[in-house]
Amino acid sequence: MISQYRKKFNQEFSQEKYNQVKEYLKQKSGLDPVFRISESPLFLTKDFEAKLIDASNSIIDQIKALPPDLLQKAVPDNCRVPNDTEKPHFFTIDFGICKNENGEAEPQLIELQAFPSLYAFQRVFENAFCEIYPFLSELRHTISPEDFKNHLKDLIVGDENPQNVVLLEIYPEKQKTAIDFVLTEQLLGIKTVCLTKVKKNGRKLYYENNGGLTEIKRIYNRVIFDELDRIPDLKTEFDFREDIDVKWITHPNWFFKISKFLLPLLQHQFVPKSYFLHEFPETEDLKNFVLKPLFSFAGSGVNLNPTKEITDTIEDKQNYILQRKVEYAPIFEDINGDFSKAEIRLLYIWHENSDRPILMENLARMTKAAMVNVDFNKKDAIWIGSSNAFFAEE
Repeated sequence: MISQYRKKFNQEFSQEKYNQVKEYLKQKSGLDPVFRISESPLFLTKDFEAKLIDASNSIIDQIKALPPDLLQKAVPDNCRVPNDTEKPHFFTIDFGICKNENGEAEPQLIELQAFPSLYAFQRVFENAFCEIYPFLSELRHTISPEDFKNHLKDLIVGDENPQNVVLLEIYPEKQKTAIDFVLTEQLLGIKTVCLTKVKKNGRKLYYENNGGLTEIKRIYNRVIFDELDRIPDLKTEFDFREDIDVKWITHPNWFFKISKFLLPLLQHQFVPKSYFLHEFPETEDLKNFVLKPLFSFAGSGVNLNPTKEITDTIEDKQNYILQRKVEYAPIFEDINGDFSKAEIRLLYIWHENSDRPILMENLARMTKAAMVNVDFNKKDAIWIGSSNAFFAEE
């Protein structure tokens, strides 16, 4: 999209440099990423960045204007956690990178979440690109490393001793995002704890630490609550729905409140029209829409080509949406002259005393398949997988 940087990167690219990027990540974390790392970043214009920010600001304004009781309706009764908060601590927005009818690049909203993403990893990933390709440093994100760390520390650790703050996940060592957990530990001085290892005494939670038990006062939550029921023979000492003496960062209810549930309620030129399945009008054509379960994660359950036969068999239609299809634009040229498509996720944090969230970093995903998910890509493809976007003047 920015020819000078794309041309320079492609000229400088080599398999050796790609390996150096991955080795940089391994040296910083001690782990090999188990998800695919793209060979290339995205190069996007400042004009495109302005469109992203305009759409995001509009979405944030619309969400802030929604009645709290409406958002509460998104939380399933069997997943409701006590001591909810007025706002989420994390806020991420995914946009597909498309072209309009005039051939101009524009974002189209795909989904949004109030759930932590790879904040620590993406900053290190950006550093890796800049280290191996020094000319990228002039495009580096404007938040300094010190401010980046301080923002996350204020949000997640707050005034507590880091040893009383844990990153909570279920079987964290088995998660694809384990590399982010390690980098978060390094950044904030907290520990990652498996949900099955948490001890409970009355209203207080503890974890084993240096041969003893340490109280947990704040939880940086990375558990997808509604997925716990799908884990066979899961044994834990506490239930999310219990009233416990802990501060959630972010509160689990927000996973449901800021979700696909909101898509039919939002309006903007970069927000594709969406309907709840049970409210889908007969005047619309199913072939123009994608079927999505409200609370699926990482693209599970998405049907790109729904039919009436499929939708008629769904009993809980209120838990599905139909979102107008958008066509990702193949505009990111690789060294062979082939083109990848991509989507970009904006990673915000939201301090409790702030009126608006702060944009911290971005995450990009590249593909040559129908869905932006590395599992759908051919094994020998390049310019696919997890990436990072840089913005510059044309």
